[in-house]
Amino acid sequence: MLSSYCRSCSRRRQASPAGSRHRRRPRRTNCTSRSASSKWNWTFSKKKLPCSTTDKRGCIEPWHPRLTIERQCQLLGLPRSTFYYEPRGESAANLELLRKLDRLYTEWPFFGSRRMAAELGISRNRCQRLMRLAGLEAHYPKRKLSQPAEGHQVYPYLLRGVEIERPNQVWSTDITYVPMRHGFLYLVAVMDWYSRYVLSWELSNTMDVGFCLAAQERALGLGQPEIWNSDQGSQFTAREFLAPLQARDIRISMDGRGRALDNVFIERLWRSVKYELIYLGDYADGATLFSALAKYFAFYNYRRVHQALRYRTPAELYGNPGRATQRRRS
Repeated sequence: MLSSYCRSCSRRRQASPAGSRHRRRPRRTNCTSRSASSKWNWTFSKKKLPCSTTDKRGCIEPWHPRLTIERQCQLLGLPRSTFYYEPRGESAANLELLRKLDRLYTEWPFFGSRRMAAELGISRNRCQRLMRLAGLEAHYPKRKLSQPAEGHQVYPYLLRGVEIERPNQVWSTDITYVPMRHGFLYLVAVMDWYSRYVLSWELSNTMDVGFCLAAQERALGLGQPEIWNSDQGSQFTAREFLAPLQARDIRISMDGRGRALDNVFIERLWRSVKYELIYLGDYADGATLFSALAKYFAFYNYRRVHQALRYRTPAELYGNPGRATQRRRS
């Protein structure tokens, strides 16, 4: 056997049989050979790091006993200036567009971003961003109904063809955008379908689940429905929101996405609130808006007669349980 010289290992080796090739063994890279901020590890798979900038900022612990903010930013691949950045509020022009957008949506909820952009005279991209900010989406049947968030469960719609014959048979809840002179807030309400009685409501400057839980807790303090209906929003599919309903054996119903008529009574409530209160006033701040809403819902429940109720008030049909409860949440 003849020997040959192997360049890869600088050693002499025995010649291989005819037709075979000498293959260089791949060099194995250890896990410390890459920088900590690299998105690849030595197994050539992506690390499971937070994807969005918001998620990365939420992972930073300013008072960590061992890691400085600079080091945490390096580990997450986040520029330190991004962590310290404070986003500016919406401009006066955008706030005016949001008010116009809300009016158009209340009048024509089936308008999508293309038609809204044409009505407002702005680009579609800008209109889409403003609609997302206000939580607005055109009402029309879509293919592949919305997928629940991770860990969230979606329930079927239970009210198709059901006769509503008594109070506390069906309650429903929903969130709407409320414009102000210098900003906006979100309003959630819980309503009894049979009597149209507003059981509770809450204001918040964010669309998290907290203010929805507060409205739910206050409503359940007045009674208990047989069926609780909502849309498929992440606030209403969250485990902490569904747990009190499941503990009381309340049947849960959820609208199909884009189907406005599935929750028609509370959609009609939002139209009344905006045309009879919000658009008539110019509310400068949340405190003024909160007081106005408190007076309006008292009027709505106890003084405003409904043609569909044979000119009776919601409180008459529900049983006059007391004022609709509410609390403002910052």
